[in-house]
Amino acid sequence: MSSQLKLIALDADDLAVISTHVQDARVQAADIIWRQSEKRLVVGMSRLDWEQTLDGEAEPRRLVAALRFDRVLACKSRNIDLGAPDEILDLVGIEFHPQDGRDEEPGGSALLLFAHGGAIRLDVECLECELTDLGTDELGAGLGLEEEG
Repeated sequence: MSSQLKLIALDADDLAVISTHVQDARVQAADIIWRQSEKRLVVGMSRLDWEQTLDGEAEPRRLVAALRFDRVLACKSRNIDLGAPDEILDLVGIEFHPQDGRDEEPGGSALLLFAHGGAIRLDVECLECELTDLGTDELGAGLGLEEEG
């Protein structure tokens, strides 16, 4: 059994590694939490354990994980109905685009790309992203995370 991941991304190359690990993750709309006052977006998900699959396991397992972005200046979505909390979204990947196309600048936009044209764009001061596994997803269902009061 593979160990739980905890990955941090501070640049586009790091984010590409996280993107690989969250490919085909299931996200329930209710588990997308934008904390504007904290400049933070947290996304709960059920992701495939790609390392286990590469180790030759026949049935890939799903892990409950949290994806967090800090230093977020703005959060915008397209083709995602946040008013439908039970909607299941399939995460395709994550991209980072530096501000004004200049790689030396720390700021830019992170794009979370979902199947069927859904997207979340995060304008960030600088890229700070963390992916943390929280355990196995025994039920294969949504996470039911609640926003803290």
